[in-house]
Amino acid sequence: MIRSKKIAVLMGGPGSERRISLASGTAVLQALRSLGLNAQAVDVTGTTLDLPAGTDLAFNVIHGTFGEDGQLQELLESLGIAYTGAGVQSSRRAFDKNLAKVAFLGAGVPTPRAEIMDVSGGARLPSMAPPFVVKPPCEGSSVGVHIVRDPAEAAAAMLDAANYGDQILVEEFIAGKELTVGILNDQALPIVHIAPRDGFYDLANKYPWMSGAAGSDYHCPADLDEATTRAVQDAALAAHRALGVEIYSRVDVLLDASNRPWVLEANTIPGMTETSLLPKAAAATGLAFPELCLRIAELSLALRQDRAR
Repeated sequence: MIRSKKIAVLMGGPGSERRISLASGTAVLQALRSLGLNAQAVDVTGTTLDLPAGTDLAFNVIHGTFGEDGQLQELLESLGIAYTGAGVQSSRRAFDKNLAKVAFLGAGVPTPRAEIMDVSGGARLPSMAPPFVVKPPCEGSSVGVHIVRDPAEAAAAMLDAANYGDQILVEEFIAGKELTVGILNDQALPIVHIAPRDGFYDLANKYPWMSGAAGSDYHCPADLDEATTRAVQDAALAAHRALGVEIYSRVDVLLDASNRPWVLEANTIPGMTETSLLPKAAAATGLAFPELCLRIAELSLALRQDRAR
């Protein structure tokens, strides 16, 4: 059925992750075309859409602002256009780390303790003692994230995070392995262990082709015992479900020295090049990148058509 449809691959966007989205979108476009599908690129530069006539499905690969926060999903629904991935409400919950934190706590998902701070009257310090992590709640790719180990670093970190909005999430710092778990069709994929070569998994180490940083090594499946693997995957799947995310996501988890998993966030539009983490996990199950893109498109079209009935 999908082979008779016209697919618009939405990429770019107006947010801070535009360059990353263009790379993901180009890869998805090439993957769909390699399977003989009728796919066209749409470079989105603002918060409006100009879709090709007769578009049946929008394959959304816009990371961050507009693409991942529910705005684009709401616009597509108003146009009656089916789209891939998470819906309006689940996108909003997952994108806003403060809303996600509340959802995780309500569902019993293991997640670091946190303070949600309103800095509209000026940046101030949290009551939590270092080490802690300062995060703008509505930015992706670790934009504006600071690990504060020394109290003297706290004020500058809070001030920088306040540049991205009036709400700041301050989380307890959990030392341990950085893991990520892809979820596809309510099933957890093999775990990816992320090993930054220097520092932590920030924007520079995620995308060394943009920054010239040392980058990171990735191990999939992660070298974990069976019980720990199951605990991490269960925590990731619980987070995905707590947010109500449809079709797919990628859940970031920290594993502490006692092999306890701590969920940080769920990404509803994760990186989608052949070397991105969700595709790595899918490949470990034998699902090649073009087939992963096809699966996401097929599942999404079926879901949206069912909801339209």
